[in-house]
Amino acid sequence: MSEDHYQAEAAIVDGEGDGKTVAAQTGRPRTMTSTAEIDSTIIHPGSVRINVKGAFIVETPEQPGTPANPTSPGGNSYHETKDIRLPNHTAVVSHIAVDIGGSLAKLVYFSREAHSTDPGGRLNFQSFETDRIDDCIEFMRHLKDKQLALNGSRPGELCVMATGGGAYKYYDRIRQRLDVDVLREDEMECLIIGLDFFITEIPREVFTYSETDPMHFASPNANIYPYMLVNIGSGVSILKVSGPRTFERVGGTSLGGGTLWGILSLLTPAESFDEMLDMAAHGDNAKVDMLVGDIYGTDYNKIGLKSTTIASSFGKVFRMKREAEHEAEDTGGLANGDDQNRRQQQQQQSSDGTTSSCCSHTQQHRPTSSRASEIARSRFSSADISRSLLYAISNNIGQIAYLQSQVHGLSRIYFGGSFIRGHPQTMNTLSYAIKFWSKGQKQAYFLRHEGYLGAVGAFLKHQPRNWGRRGSFEEGQGLEDRLRVRTEENAP
Repeated sequence: MSEDHYQAEAAIVDGEGDGKTVAAQTGRPRTMTSTAEIDSTIIHPGSVRINVKGAFIVETPEQPGTPANPTSPGGNSYHETKDIRLPNHTAVVSHIAVDIGGSLAKLVYFSREAHSTDPGGRLNFQSFETDRIDDCIEFMRHLKDKQLALNGSRPGELCVMATGGGAYKYYDRIRQRLDVDVLREDEMECLIIGLDFFITEIPREVFTYSETDPMHFASPNANIYPYMLVNIGSGVSILKVSGPRTFERVGGTSLGGGTLWGILSLLTPAESFDEMLDMAAHGDNAKVDMLVGDIYGTDYNKIGLKSTTIASSFGKVFRMKREAEHEAEDTGGLANGDDQNRRQQQQQQSSDGTTSSCCSHTQQHRPTSSRASEIARSRFSSADISRSLLYAISNNIGQIAYLQSQVHGLSRIYFGGSFIRGHPQTMNTLSYAIKFWSKGQKQAYFLRHEGYLGAVGAFLKHQPRNWGRRGSFEEGQGLEDRLRVRTEENAP
């Protein structure tokens, strides 16, 4: 690690940083990263070690997390490696938290350090497809059986903090299968509590991203309000946050991660969301989308549009399908002896006298249409289609987010939810949309634990003792109390 990186982290650990790191236009301190660090950070987010004196990230985990229940044969769960480590936390943690959305169930639980005599432990993160909720419940049952070794609690002490729509839909099933108390928490409130914790307590958690400007981590900042959260799950919710637990839902859209997942399930052979994102990373949307350059032949400088700007998502598909139809007509729409087979079928139908002229006319044109569709599909790869749809949905979310921030006068926009997954194209699209429409006056921020805001918020609702690095909940100075005091101190 370079000296600059060490100094930036040392200032955070000592709690004496002067805030004079590289600053974004909105004024939030940022630390520089090298180009080589970007990919490593996204693919291997690392772990966060927390204690009362400071915090730092272990980019390469010193040791593997507490062994968990083996992933099911179908590969329905996804184990995160970016555990949050609590080395000085010695009190018993007798609860786990789960955020069950329309597409994914996100689980957070505490465990002691494996093969270590040191005090403390870590928060672990695991996700499951909601369609396989029984796998998630089985995993929680495994945690219940192992809770004495995992977190020091005695049998019968475990409870589940649940949030998201699934906290209600699967409430009875979880209680019956686990025979534990299930405490349901408000979804939006948990999102805000989780986000407040991450952006105020964890260094190298929040970052900005673009293809032209290397990734920057934003230093923890006490003055975080007001801000806007754009939570992208199956759908999208947009929240204006004015203070601790002071928020309102100001908008959203039904076009979110579930939309991408659903449409690509129809159009591509991908079987998982991560597989779809991987295909999108290797695709070329210019083969599917109509670009400004396709219309003007160059940039449209007068209104600030580059030739690569998307003018119409999937705009080339219809034109290419028409070209394919003409090609099919030129070749008779048939191949490999199909023409002879068709004539034989028509003669047989005529002799049977069972085919009307209308149906016969339809049959004659059906091979041409089928052949045209086959030719058209051959011109688009699954990767190209995936990238085009990813851009379409991300651009739509980015513009809606900007408009809402403009209406409510907010300059800091945090994007969360499992849709993003640290995917470079997604982050760049959202960030570019905010920067373009605001003319650089607003900033998009992303998080390394973006999919677990609600689950962490639910976990914090049942607060463990000695939590956090700037104070102890035992002393009555919890996260929300400290944020509220800072908000009042900085009020005009």
